[in-house]
Amino acid sequence: MEKSKEKYRHELKYIMDERDVAQAVFRIRQFMKPDAHYPEASYRIRSVYFDDIWDTALMQNLNGVSPRSKYRIRIYNEDKESIRLEQKIKNHDMTKKRSCPLSAEECRRFLLGDVCEGVKDSREVLTDFRQKMRWNCLKPKIIVAYERTAFTYKEGNVRVTFDSNLAFSGSIQRFWEKELPRQPVLTGGKYVMEVKYDAFLPGCVRQVLNMGKMERVRFSQYTLCRMKGTMER
Repeated sequence: MEKSKEKYRHELKYIMDERDVAQAVFRIRQFMKPDAHYPEASYRIRSVYFDDIWDTALMQNLNGVSPRSKYRIRIYNEDKESIRLEQKIKNHDMTKKRSCPLSAEECRRFLLGDVCEGVKDSREVLTDFRQKMRWNCLKPKIIVAYERTAFTYKEGNVRVTFDSNLAFSGSIQRFWEKELPRQPVLTGGKYVMEVKYDAFLPGCVRQVLNMGKMERVRFSQYTLCRMKGTMER
């Protein structure tokens, strides 16, 4: 089922080192629950991001434009049975996602730049995506990959994630391959901590993560990977 009526949520990001992450995870395990889909360990996320001929999503990220959005196709642990098309919309520190499932065949065709002309579909975000491909020449630009450990807390609908081994690949047609060739982006044991919540962030979460002592960052995995890829050409 398509999820097109998601509400805006707060989104805060921080760069952390391995030692601080280990301490934070130890603390939050006392009262936060692991991700229900992957309760035992971290999981792999791989997304292919789309942008138009003017690199609008990239430039809007670099210039801090609000609101802005970008499209991506995402898989988990290279599983072809769970593919999502997502539109992430950001308005200052608030974000929301529109998403719908894709079949492996739909994904394959979109990665080839096929707009799937003549296909009628009730998935609203998919219809919008196809229009952008047709009118703005939206194309797959880069694959972003990393490992994630996630925790949730019911009060405030809090989700805290720790992302490591961030890397990118320009081998779009090898999206499914487990041994995808990639270039590392964050090195030296660096992690991205992301905190999402609805109307309020419970004090216990803020205290455990020592957020008052940490410096927030403007961080876009897509933008960082695109810029890193440009420098290495």
